[in-house]
Amino acid sequence: MSYPNCSVTVAFLQSAGRLFRDAVNNFLHLPEDYTTAGLGDGIHAMRGGLIQRFLESPVIMVMAVVLGASPVQAENTGGDSLLPPVVVTATPFENRSDLDMAQPVSVLRGENLRRKREASLGDTLSRELGVTSSSFGPAAGRPIIRGLDGPRIRVLENGIGTLDLSTISPDHAVTVESLNASQIEILRGPATLLYGSGASGGVVNVVSGRIPNQLFKSPKGDVEIRGNTATEERTGAFNATGSFGQASWSVGGFKRKTGDYHIPGRADARDLNSEKGIVRNSAIDSGGVSVGGSFVGERGFIGGSISRLESEYGIPSPEGSRIDLKQTRYDLSGELDKPIIGFEKLKVRMGYNDYNHNEIEGTGEVATRFKNQGLESRAELLHAPIANWNGVFGVQFQGRDFSALGEEAVVPITKSNSTGLFLVEERNWDRWRLELGGRIERATQAPQNNINPSRAFNLYNVSAGTLWKFMDGYGLGLSATRGQRAPSTEELYINGAHRGTATFQTGDNTLTSETTNNIDLALRKTTGVMKWKVNIFHNWIGNYIFIGNADRNGDGIADRSDDTGTLAPNGEFLMQDFAQTKARFYGAEAEAIFTLKPEVLDLRLFADYVRGKLDAGGNVPRITPPRLGLEFNHKMGPWTANVSTIRVMRQNHVAELETRTPGYTLVNVEVTYRLKKTKSNGIRIFLQGKNLLNEEMRVHTSFLKDFAPLPGRSLMIGLRGEF
Repeated sequence: MSYPNCSVTVAFLQSAGRLFRDAVNNFLHLPEDYTTAGLGDGIHAMRGGLIQRFLESPVIMVMAVVLGASPVQAENTGGDSLLPPVVVTATPFENRSDLDMAQPVSVLRGENLRRKREASLGDTLSRELGVTSSSFGPAAGRPIIRGLDGPRIRVLENGIGTLDLSTISPDHAVTVESLNASQIEILRGPATLLYGSGASGGVVNVVSGRIPNQLFKSPKGDVEIRGNTATEERTGAFNATGSFGQASWSVGGFKRKTGDYHIPGRADARDLNSEKGIVRNSAIDSGGVSVGGSFVGERGFIGGSISRLESEYGIPSPEGSRIDLKQTRYDLSGELDKPIIGFEKLKVRMGYNDYNHNEIEGTGEVATRFKNQGLESRAELLHAPIANWNGVFGVQFQGRDFSALGEEAVVPITKSNSTGLFLVEERNWDRWRLELGGRIERATQAPQNNINPSRAFNLYNVSAGTLWKFMDGYGLGLSATRGQRAPSTEELYINGAHRGTATFQTGDNTLTSETTNNIDLALRKTTGVMKWKVNIFHNWIGNYIFIGNADRNGDGIADRSDDTGTLAPNGEFLMQDFAQTKARFYGAEAEAIFTLKPEVLDLRLFADYVRGKLDAGGNVPRITPPRLGLEFNHKMGPWTANVSTIRVMRQNHVAELETRTPGYTLVNVEVTYRLKKTKSNGIRIFLQGKNLLNEEMRVHTSFLKDFAPLPGRSLMIGLRGEF
């Protein structure tokens, strides 16, 4: 792909890029003893390969402009406010709330986030409208939005991808921790314009504030400890931020340790890996730490952070394998007001990830070693109003060097790159807002072998949306998107047995890009004693890529094989093939909140429904069943109480060779008591009862639904302090 350019500007940016590269090289000459937690090795690894290639790219040149700009002085932006507004950060426009967007968005934060935190990101979000989890044991669960999963859902941390391998296989964990998050943003429907082809189904952005963008009058933070009887969990976490002079800092960390979790005693004989009400090989031992800092001034900020995550967890499948995961991540972020004439703001973010995990067999031997060096960077330039239009122009780069070595090296060593340019414009009238956008992207996959061909894709995306505030407190949003997604590495090249999922999967290196045509209608009421919203969506996908059970001998039964792919009636591996056909997804989401007594009692009712159909006939595999729920919140003095009930319906709309899943009812109760007031939310003790009916709960979207139901009745107790 070639882009128009100005020779003078390009020459300047290239010079700036070389200066920045030299500065990085000088910075990276660290003392030889700087190896704590593997950070030294990770930083030195950055000097070659992916980083070296990227230092010449346009995005890092823009970063150089930020770093080379005149020193900035920053004013306090009100970071010490007790009740800051709910602002969606995963949008290029400033001060945009979730209720002020044409696209359906929700934000999970505060006590609501604290109450729903689980060990995996997918399970944390599994009770949000239109969202469920892939639920591959308690440690590995990726968000599924409106029936779309895997590489169609981009998971971000502070606006940059997690850069892990969670899309390669459902037993690979998402490397972001909700215990250190201040809020989690969910963008439903395609978000391909801003975040690339991997966001054709939606975006989940976890905001952790590792790089402070403001000054603080005094240090602030939080500490939390909790325990759970069903999982034998012992967890602790802390987060803190502060400032000195014109610099701000942040630190955070967590530690989680669980045992094999308990399930209802009446679970049936399908649970081959359970014994005496316990799911074997489901324990977790994980921890992480992060440090960050920034220089803040009147016109913006520039800063960076380093984080380390280590996690060892079991995969509750009959194979009994475990994963030992380690990740070191480096992030840079900067903003500059009035960077040049005609532009309001420049935003630049970059993340580099050094990731590896070992898959360990039940014998204790390492079967496969996965490594991934990922790099992502984006720059956004907001222009001044032109004929009452506000807009942002951006460039994004993503690169990945992936390898898997060992007996389960079912995906070849592959180098992946993509570069995208995007433009989003909006205009506001009295009660109307109109949004238009477009994106072009070039994506390549280059396997490092002589078997599979390299592939390249040119992707084009356009969108239009409008928000009509037809009455005070009411809004009607309508958005339409046409987007394209390139096949992922695993969809193209996977071929072999994977013990974690107990499947033998075969990719297709001739797959073409998916084309999504989406319409989303959102009607909402945002004021008064009753607030509500209704979302209706329809998604037509051309060349939809999916993985289904194979029936190569034509007997109407899903095939099984040994580890070589040879058909065997009693083989330990379920055979699955990637295929492509037209599909459509449609459904609705609704929520109503009744304020029964202001600041004391409210009731929330909600429901969601999605269908996924293949045009060739049949249903899309592992589609979320319909759900209904209600939730009471009560506050009286230092006491607060929450009661929630969710009814998950039986899933009868199953794909060919897929089994039905019974429904269940989940009842949770929580009571909290404020022990002491502070300038923030105080010190609170909380007590939760989960799955109080002790229901057998099988998740239809999970590959492990026949082996590992969700935990049974449990009691959680914890203490949280905010200062």
